[in-house]
Formats: sequence, C-alpha cells, structure tokens
Amino acid sequence: MEFGFGDEDEAFRAEARAWLAEHLTGEFTAAVGRGGPGSEHEGSALRRAWERELGRGGWIGLGWDTGTDSGAGAGEGAGTGPGVYGNRRATLTQQVVWAEEYARVRAPGRYGHIGENLLAPTLLAYGSREQRDEFLPPIARGETLWCQGYSEPGAGSDLAGVRTRAERDGAGDFRVTGQKIWTSLAQEADWCFVLARTSGDGSGRGGENGNGTRPHEGLSFLLVPMDQPGRIDVRPIRQLTGTSEFNEVFFDGARARAAHVVGGVGNGWRVAMGLLGFERGVSTLVQQIGFAEELAAVVREAVAGGAVDDPVVRDRLVRQWAELRVMRWNALRTLGSAGSGGGGGGSGAAGSGPGAGSPSVAKLLWGRWHQRLGELGMAVRGPSAAVGPQDWCADAPYELDPLQRLFLFSRADTVYGGSDEVQRNIIAERVLGLPREARGPR
Repeated sequence: MEFGFGDEDEAFRAEARAWLAEHLTGEFTAAVGRGGPGSEHEGSALRRAWERELGRGGWIGLGWDTGTDSGAGAGEGAGTGPGVYGNRRATLTQQVVWAEEYARVRAPGRYGHIGENLLAPTLLAYGSREQRDEFLPPIARGETLWCQGYSEPGAGSDLAGVRTRAERDGAGDFRVTGQKIWTSLAQEADWCFVLARTSGDGSGRGGENGNGTRPHEGLSFLLVPMDQPGRIDVRPIRQLTGTSEFNEVFFDGARARAAHVVGGVGNGWRVAMGLLGFERGVSTLVQQIGFAEELAAVVREAVAGGAVDDPVVRDRLVRQWAELRVMRWNALRTLGSAGSGGGGGGSGAAGSGPGAGSPSVAKLLWGRWHQRLGELGMAVRGPSAAVGPQDWCADAPYELDPLQRLFLFSRADTVYGGSDEVQRNIIAERVLGLPREARGPR
C-alpha cells in the first residue's frame, strides 16, 4: 500500500482544523502545549474537561469500529460517519490527518490516550460484546480515564515475570493482590487494566503440588476499578524532572468482577502482547510532530546563543533533522503495510516475521534519537544549561525550562516501553530467526 492523502482525507483535514479552531478557545487556551512528556501533571482539571469536549465532538475513538457486530478495527474499506460506540468512524489515513492537525495546534496532552489507544483496540480484538458495550462508550465520551498495570519491581521488560495474583473469592469474582510500578496517571485514573497471575506460579519448574507453569502461562487480563479505598493505594514517584507522572500501585484484595476478565481466564499473555502492539501505530507520527517542535527549539537556541557557528554543532543539528525525516518515512511505510494487511501493524508485536519487528525498530530509532536531542539541547546552551529558569524559592524548589526537562526526561527513553536490549532481542529472535537468548530459572 502506498501511504498518501486523497481528496476525502483533505476534506477531513479541513473539518478537523475548523473544529479545533472553534473549540480550542476560551478557557482551553490555558492548556495549549501542556501535558506532554515531563509535564503530564499540568492542568489536570482543565485537560479532563477537554477530554469531554473531544468526546462531544466525536473525536475520541476514530476508526474503532466498522459498525459491525464483530467490533473489528476499521480498515481502509470501513468508510466514515458515526460509530456504534459514540465515536466516529475514520480510515487509517484520516486518523493520521486528525493526529497531525491535533499536534499542529499544540492541543493539550491527552489524558484519555491509554483508554482510547490501548484498551479500546484490545477490547475490540479480544473483549466480549458486553465488555465493549460497557467500557467503550464512556471512553468515547471522555468520561473515564484508564491506567496500565503491567510493570512490577521484578517484572519490567521481562513482563512474563509478574507476581501480582488474582484469586477467586466466594462470589466467583477475583481479588487482586500485589504491586505495580511506573504506572502512568494512576492518581487520576478511574480504572486500571491489570495483568495478574490467576493460576500456577510461573516458575516453569513444577511448583508446589505440581502447579508450576511456564512464565507466560496462568496470566489473566483484568479490568479493575481504582476507587477502592483501603484496597488500592497509589503512591507517586518523584522523578529527575521533579514531577510525578509515574506511580506505584499497591493492590490488597482489590475486587475485579469475573465478567471483566478480557479474553478469558488464563489467556492474559495473548491479550497483553496484542495490546503492546497497539502502542506504536498512528501515535508514532504524532510523537514525531512533537519531536520536530523540540528540534526547532534547539535550533533557535543554537542560533540565539551563537553555538550554530560551531561546525560540529551544525553537523549534529542536521543529523538530527535527517534522522527525524527517516523516522517519519519509516512510520508511514509501516502504517501503509498495516493498512494493506502486510503485517506491519500492531498485532505483529506478538507474532513472527518482518511485521513483528516493526514496533521494535521504531522504538530503537526514536528512543536514542530523543536522548541525543536532549544532549544537544544542553550542548548548544553551554554552562548556562546548569542554571534553572528562575531563582530558588520554597514554593518552586525545582523549576526547569523545556530544554532542561527534555534532557532529563529523555534519559528514560531507552528503558520504558521495553528497553533497547529487549527490542534487539525481539528483532533477533522473531525477525532474523537467531537462536533464543539463554534464560536461567526464575
């Protein structure tokens, strides 16, 4: 598939641009440019209101469905118009158009992106009709926020090592006990999708009473309400940037209904791997628009301060620009392959063959690129990069300007979302067919 924009896409672009110009006004102008990586804490109440405004406009959940009972994701032949969950249907190219227009006007960082872009496609792929009918409409209205309960202190990139357990109670529902970490926006979320062990111990060694399982077996994907005082405790983690977008979440017998197990009990690994594939789709292009703005800020700093006169700095700036263009064309090529059924899209993350490596290649490319951009931002500023934007005071003891925040926050880019080492293993084993890395007992 050749990825390009046709007349219908450009008409859709005009509609999106007009809606944003009309609605991103008044009180919402205070949220423009706020809520991105490293500043996800900013403007909480206003950005929640903006989610509801997007919902009223039908701009949440583009391309979720084709209007059929199957709930399959929209493809090129899906058409446009109202969706069955309160969203609007859109082709893949139109989803890209909306994402580009949204980023172009620096609209507020999305609070509902985890529910819209991760949980919703997962429910469409693996959930029951009842689960889709219960959870998708509130997401489409911008009313419910979700967080992701995957990583644990002993199971980050090695996701199969989770130890959080979900045990049946007398009513047939589940009681979840354990700890999750690096949970984005948990302090704001209404619900959490949790990967927990419902049977076996994951040791692969037989276990007590012969109940041992291989690491990825015995896992289930549960939808857990966060409003459970005394049973769920959220503790913010203070980061290098001084902010706390991430959290520890402690579950102590938190209740999850049996009807809220997605994909069936014991099938959590399949569902979880499918979800990870949805993380790197259209959102990759949105991310690159933000990267372009950050690069432009670094260039302006280099020109204003005279660092651009250094030929080495000029070379680094041009290299960043060229590599960003390469990443864009790679993302468009991957999306084009997905749209034509070429396997380059989300579901490939859990499979094998060339499509399986596309998300990993994208992550390797942008993670290190973004780190180098942060380093370059500090280099062009020189010694003044170590000085904060304002004098110290007790009310604001750790203020950073955007380039300082970029430098510090980007240090984690090669770790979160799957470390570079894990991404290289995926490419080596699932794409190149190299022998699997030796793994010792757990």
